Amino acid sequence: MNEYEQRAFIEVEEWKRKLQKRSSILNRVSKKAQNKINAYIPDKIQQTITEAIKQMIQATLAGSNILKKKNLPRFHTLQGKDEELTKKIGQYKKIAVVEGAGTGAGGILLGLADFPLLLSIKMNFLMETATIYGYDTDKLEERIYLLYIFQLAFSSEGKRREVLEVIENWEQEKQKVAGLNWQELQQEYRDFIDFVKMLQLVPGIGAAVGAYANYNLLDQLGEAAKNVYRWRYFQEQKQLK
Repeated sequence: MNEYEQRAFIEVEEWKRKLQKRSSILNRVSKKAQNKINAYIPDKIQQTITEAIKQMIQATLAGSNILKKKNLPRFHTLQGKDEELTKKIGQYKKIAVVEGAGTGAGGILLGLADFPLLLSIKMNFLMETATIYGYDTDKLEERIYLLYIFQLAFSSEGKRREVLEVIENWEQEKQKVAGLNWQELQQEYRDFIDFVKMLQLVPGIGAAVGAYANYNLLDQLGEAAKNVYRWRYFQEQKQLK
């Protein structure tokens, strides 16, 4: 490892430890309340929501794959990849802020449109991230990998540990990619963003809340994506030795 890679490895290990820390009391209480609410939602409605989000994500991934930049420069060092991703995170944060402020200022109707728009921004970002780190998103397993990163960024404490274990053992776990639990994905994601997105619908503060929330959500996704792909890089380098 060169000096940059040594620092990056330490940062990844610190990030993993942070992920596995116990959530705050407020977050745990909030999650319990959301679980109770979800328990009262009829299965048919849960299935409808799950299918809608599944179709939304799959359509976005397919569209992003067609439009992604095939001529993106190849980066042969981890530092080069990280630096390019940092630029992308900045670009996508700006896009998310504009989208959040616009839909937040538009009241309930535009506020409802925020969900699919923000989801699309996140999926496009993940597709570009995979390309920067040299992975072919034409492959189903790589697109599923992106969804595990998504889950890692936007899940509760218990689910994060479970997803992190899958990511850390991806070479073995990728054989099970067809078994992705879409209902868990949509439920964890909705629960994670519910409170702040409800505030976005409040007249007068919606624009500010939407911009701030989207900025932080993209920042969180960017941190997860960067460290996951760094971890994968180190694992692959270890196998080459």
